[in-house]
Amino acid sequence: MTPIPYHPADACCIAPVRFTATTKAGASASALLTTALLLGGCASGPPQPDWQINAFAALNSYTSAYLAGNTRVAESELRRARAEIASTGRLDLMARLELVRCAAQVASLEPDACADFQKLAADALPAEQAYAQFLAGRWVGLQTELLPVQYRGLVTQSLATTRPGNLLDQIQNPLSRLIAASALFKAERLAPTGIGLAAETASNQGWRRPLLAWLGVQHRQAQAAGDGTTAASLQRRIDLVLQTPVR
Repeated sequence: MTPIPYHPADACCIAPVRFTATTKAGASASALLTTALLLGGCASGPPQPDWQINAFAALNSYTSAYLAGNTRVAESELRRARAEIASTGRLDLMARLELVRCAAQVASLEPDACADFQKLAADALPAEQAYAQFLAGRWVGLQTELLPVQYRGLVTQSLATTRPGNLLDQIQNPLSRLIAASALFKAERLAPTGIGLAAETASNQGWRRPLLAWLGVQHRQAQAAGDGTTAASLQRRIDLVLQTPVR
């Protein structure tokens, strides 16, 4: 079973489909990323308003396009999602939207990925603030009990030893694994095997943007180590990805 990868409030959703901690592993990672966003109690009660359904669709499309490296589509879908949520006048929901964006960008090693969330952090719930702290790699004093369960052991182990083991391969959802790898990387606690696992995770999913980011990390490390053979091989992989048209 695959837990929702980005957000601690597993019982929340913004679309007629309800995903919880027992979501089927076959669901798309981008749908999983955006499901636990806005309001709880979606399995019963009155029909959801159009803005919720539209925001879910836009965020799902944003995440897929962003990971695929399709910047034009991603930006268009993000504007659409923001407009839908802005119509409610709720700053807490806009903060959660920015947390979705933040997680997707962190998985791709984007600098200042959470800048827009930080502008709204005061309006976010404590669990969301803790999750943003996790994404930033600022783990000292982090309340791990507020994090999604798949990240708690990773943080606890990392803080307990100067040479943490690699728990990434125990995270089944590929987007969750990339997010965890990126958070470890920011915290300067990611082992070389974790860097390789992150790159191959992105490769297996065909996610161009995070793949290029992680291949770039490997390439720089190979160059720094004077390993010209490995650096050349990695450069060929990077060139291949860059040559492939964005779908």
